[in-house]
Amino acid sequence: MKLLDLSPTHFAPPDRQVLSNLDWSEAAAMWDSNQLGALHDWLNERWSRLIQNSPAGMRDPEAEFLQGLAFAVLALFFTQNRNQEGALLMIDDALMTLARYRPRFLGVHIEPILAALQELRPLLVGLAPDDECPLYPFVYPKFEYSV
Repeated sequence: MKLLDLSPTHFAPPDRQVLSNLDWSEAAAMWDSNQLGALHDWLNERWSRLIQNSPAGMRDPEAEFLQGLAFAVLALFFTQNRNQEGALLMIDDALMTLARYRPRFLGVHIEPILAALQELRPLLVGLAPDDECPLYPFVYPKFEYSV
């Protein structure tokens, strides 16, 4: 019986092509039209492909960035769908993650996203978990990116 296997692990190369094929216009269209569930799925699919065989896994900077965006998307989705507790958790995760990628990363402008989350966060504190969204109408900044 072997207790410790020190033989090298062979990984397939990570799918870095996902980064070269990122089309932020797709993400912007979903973000700007409040199709946040679809945008979360879009981000998650790319995040999953990126970490699949990466030795860095979820610590891969690009993967971490995509996950931070997904946290922000979920926060906005949750607050609109009467899940204020989930929204607050996702805001905190998004703020911690995305702050490391200021002012822009992979072409995405981070500051407008952070500003929207920072404005929303104090409005959620103290709400019941299933309260209505505290902002009506719920407006957040457009998704900004550079090519």
